[in-house]
Amino acid sequence: MNVKLRVLTAGVLFFTGQAVLAQKKPSDSAKETKIEEVVVLGYSKTSTKAKSTSSSVTIGSETLENRPNISVLNSIQGTAPGIVANSASGSPGSGKFNIIIRGLSSLNGSTDPLYVIDGIITSGSQFRNLNPNDIDTFSILKDAQATAIYGNRAANGVVVITTKGGKFNSKLRISYDALTSFSELPTTDYNMSTGQQLLQVQKNAGAGLGATKTQSEIDNFTTNTNWRNLFSRVAMSQQHTLSVSAGGENISNFVSLGYVDSEGNIRGTDFKRFTLRNNLNGKSSDGRLTFGAILGLGYSKRNQLDDETNTNINANTLQNPLFGTVLSAPYLAAPTFTNGLGLFNQIGQASGNGNGAYILYDNINGGIRNQFTETSVTANVSANYKLTPDLSVGNRTGIDYKNYQRQFARAANGYLSLVVAAGQIQADGKPAKYGGFEQFNTVNDLTVNSTTNITYNHSFGDHTITASAYLDYIRVNWQSYTQQQNGLDPLVWEFGAGTGYVPFNPATPNIYRPSASAQKVNAGTLAYFGTLDYDYKGKYGVSGVVRRDGSYRFPTENRWETFWSVAGRWNIDQESFMEDSGFTLLKLRASIGTTGNQNLFTTTTNTNILTLGPVSYLDYNGPNPTTAPGYQSLPGYALTNLGNKNLKWEQVKQVDVGVDFNYKGLVEGTFDYYQKRTSRLFNSIPVTYVTGQGSLRGNNGIMDNKGVEGLLRFNVIRNAKTKLSIFANMAYNANKIVSMDTNDLTDDNVDAVGGPANQWQLYPYLGVNPSNGEQLFMDINGNVTETPTAGDRRLTGKSPMPKYTGGFGFNFSYDGFFVDALFSYQKGGYIYDNLNSWVMNPAYAASGLNVSSELLNSWNPNNPNSTLPSLNAVNATLSGSSDRFLFKSDFVRLKNVSIGYTFSKKVLGDLPINSIKIFAQAENIYTFTGWKGFDVEPITTYSLNVYPNPKTYSLGVNVDF
Repeated sequence: MNVKLRVLTAGVLFFTGQAVLAQKKPSDSAKETKIEEVVVLGYSKTSTKAKSTSSSVTIGSETLENRPNISVLNSIQGTAPGIVANSASGSPGSGKFNIIIRGLSSLNGSTDPLYVIDGIITSGSQFRNLNPNDIDTFSILKDAQATAIYGNRAANGVVVITTKGGKFNSKLRISYDALTSFSELPTTDYNMSTGQQLLQVQKNAGAGLGATKTQSEIDNFTTNTNWRNLFSRVAMSQQHTLSVSAGGENISNFVSLGYVDSEGNIRGTDFKRFTLRNNLNGKSSDGRLTFGAILGLGYSKRNQLDDETNTNINANTLQNPLFGTVLSAPYLAAPTFTNGLGLFNQIGQASGNGNGAYILYDNINGGIRNQFTETSVTANVSANYKLTPDLSVGNRTGIDYKNYQRQFARAANGYLSLVVAAGQIQADGKPAKYGGFEQFNTVNDLTVNSTTNITYNHSFGDHTITASAYLDYIRVNWQSYTQQQNGLDPLVWEFGAGTGYVPFNPATPNIYRPSASAQKVNAGTLAYFGTLDYDYKGKYGVSGVVRRDGSYRFPTENRWETFWSVAGRWNIDQESFMEDSGFTLLKLRASIGTTGNQNLFTTTTNTNILTLGPVSYLDYNGPNPTTAPGYQSLPGYALTNLGNKNLKWEQVKQVDVGVDFNYKGLVEGTFDYYQKRTSRLFNSIPVTYVTGQGSLRGNNGIMDNKGVEGLLRFNVIRNAKTKLSIFANMAYNANKIVSMDTNDLTDDNVDAVGGPANQWQLYPYLGVNPSNGEQLFMDINGNVTETPTAGDRRLTGKSPMPKYTGGFGFNFSYDGFFVDALFSYQKGGYIYDNLNSWVMNPAYAASGLNVSSELLNSWNPNNPNSTLPSLNAVNATLSGSSDRFLFKSDFVRLKNVSIGYTFSKKVLGDLPINSIKIFAQAENIYTFTGWKGFDVEPITTYSLNVYPNPKTYSLGVNVDF
């Protein structure tokens, strides 16, 4: 699944299945001598694997192409050590990802890596408008030597994405890729009740509808509605890419068109995308001038659930449709209404007794509308000119522009709109006639990045020196506009059309009052830095970076910071005593350096991270929020931020020692050991409430990450017809908070000195008291108790972050046939399964929600040895701060398997086609785990609000003309 780019001093490149070989002439295509892997570094720098002093991993295009994933981030899980790449949502086009390189480097600031596309720093963190089939390489920069060149934004690692381009002196090549996929939601292991079983649980508990029925009525009850089929579906998606490339002696070009149409597995969700890319490269006839122009256009539209970005409804069983497939009572008949008005006429304002299932069903069938569109433009031009054979100057200037538009509405005839209107009283004392509201939000986000460099490269004898100086400037202009109309007339209202708005009436100012707001942030950074690389005989090398960064986020006295790195390597295989060892590469390397983090907050939807917290070091008087207006509801200003003139950058210092090797082409790999220390952690510092604020933003604390990484590939069979490679990668990371001025231990999940970030603080659950069915817990003194208190909680040393991550698999091919498999895994994390606690709670059954059928085996006087407490346990609510529902998030997942056949030119004969590849593949098809919920993959503290990653089955074809 991982293809690497390799070059030969004299020769050309060609692709064969999963491998990249080099040749001088057709007869020596099986040779791999003198082949060197290219390492993609920062600011368009490259190096060979042998001469690189950094720790980085490059994922090739063969791993990323033709996967049924909208974002490239979905395709890298398990492919590289040291990077945790988990999708936190299976909603098509979602921007919720957990991308963490070498552990958490911040407690409250951003933990996202910096993304660089074709040399331009981007504000993106989800790439829903980037076609994965356009990507050539996806490089992950991990140690200080690799990341320090990006200084102020590289504390969490750097991802460098390079898109495809044409080749000089190449013929016209046309490629067409098509993929059709079908996906389904995974199932839970909660053993949910049938309609009859739920009634029996209720009868046993003496509450709910079942308590009103006789045993005979329950035994003969037949309604058993399949709510999973009503809320979800087998979703179909298709993606198409057409690309054209060609190159002359001095000009090459690559053009691609892409289209994606993907249904979501939850009804009402979907995604569509169009992309266009043009990459032009050129050079002068004498080779002194090289230049390039890159243009990427994207447009996407998606319908998604409100809870995807609205955390206020995470646990709301009336507004979050993700609960519909699990908690809806199967004894309820399937819906018969056509819209929310029909439902309101049936149940009125009675949202209890299980009617929430109907309300959620109305939400996904037009009661709630939530549509996003995104238009993106990425463009850059670059030029490099050799003033002398040793001295060159260059510049790359580009833009990253995004226009986001969101249209959100509670529909005029949606149930939630009608029930709210029924509770609003007009001046005549009657309920409001119209309900609902419609909101429009527009965001314009423009990032301009310009980098100028001068480079000196000179070789003399056995020595080579490369020295470069850079000036890097980033400017961000971000604007947001929001308007909302309250009150929609169902006779003329149409979603997004601006019609059907009920006029404002001064007599009822709080019912149909429209609102509008706007925000604008200008932000920027400036940096100048230098790099130095020295090589002696290809045997020894030293590299260094010094970078000076400035950011608008900090007060004048702290606005600038210096970051640096130093690295060295020893190519042991080049020593004379290694001549007959069989090692074509054996390199020892080490690095040390610093990077910074200026991003004080985690990014949110449609927000450029550079625009967050622009006034953190200032006393700021902002407008009163509409939720807490001023005196007599008049607008006013209030102190919203207490300034801190001592606010500084977070700083990460990292040490790395690694070894890279290749033994006879049979075994190749890399191993690393690293230590990372984050100092000056962004934290809230408590202050007296006399100031009007309980805290201010400042620097407080130190946190460590230590770990090891390894990557191995065994090329077991390598002959003309048959190839078999087996690969595996593993990473271990230990996170520890070393110091903080104060510990806030008031919650169940805390940051405590001496333990990992986001550590669970709970009291142990011991089981059930056989004499009365009450739950048993352990108090802080080790005694058994039925009435624990918050003071009985203790630090567990457990956190949601896994300690072990990685992947393994194989690539096999025989005479055109191929089979590839990739497994991913993680171990050591713990997540609180809220949904499990709900379906094991008899109180939910009493309120008309579905629960686990396991509750039928609950404790009672005739079943005293049950492991489940009594349905009427007095202390049922006390398990929330216990570890009863804290479970391991360990898993091994068959992430991707593909099988297919490639028809070569020899087979196709005189047809005007160079090759055809047909294949079938499956994604996320099986997961080995003890987790009972939908999806164990998302890294989160609590399991609520998880749109599961689906199981996907695909058929595809690639045609090269």
